[in-house]
Amino acid sequence: MSELRELYQQVILDHSKKPRNFGPLANANCQADGYNPLCGDKVKIYLKINGDVIEEATFEGSGCAISTASVSMLTEFAKGKKVSEVNALFDKFHLLVTEGLHEEGSPDLDKLEVFAGVSEFPMRVKCATLAWHTIKAAFENKKEAVSTE
Repeated sequence: MSELRELYQQVILDHSKKPRNFGPLANANCQADGYNPLCGDKVKIYLKINGDVIEEATFEGSGCAISTASVSMLTEFAKGKKVSEVNALFDKFHLLVTEGLHEEGSPDLDKLEVFAGVSEFPMRVKCATLAWHTIKAAFENKKEAVSTE
């Protein structure tokens, strides 16, 4: 189990130090800002959605390792998925980071299961879920920043 935990930590650190999909998206047709006042994390998610399919997803911002890794992995995960698919996974991800619960062998969350350890640190849940709240706001093209408070 400790080897698995170490692997998960390495994945999170890798995405934190070298975030994927970082930068503005010139042809975005949806975007939203998110803010975690507890930790100071700030994120802006840009999406190009065609019909119900997320064709492109990028972000800008700064935050702690958990927040940065979460938005990096979410933007990777979301590409090619339907908006409805990403929305449906929000509750599963939230359950994963709050209680460490996930269905064994469930392909739904795939690589995002590395965040299961966040459940051991309740103060970090808002860091991990900021990206998810922000992408949901982007789907609705909300103009005001979403907050984890």
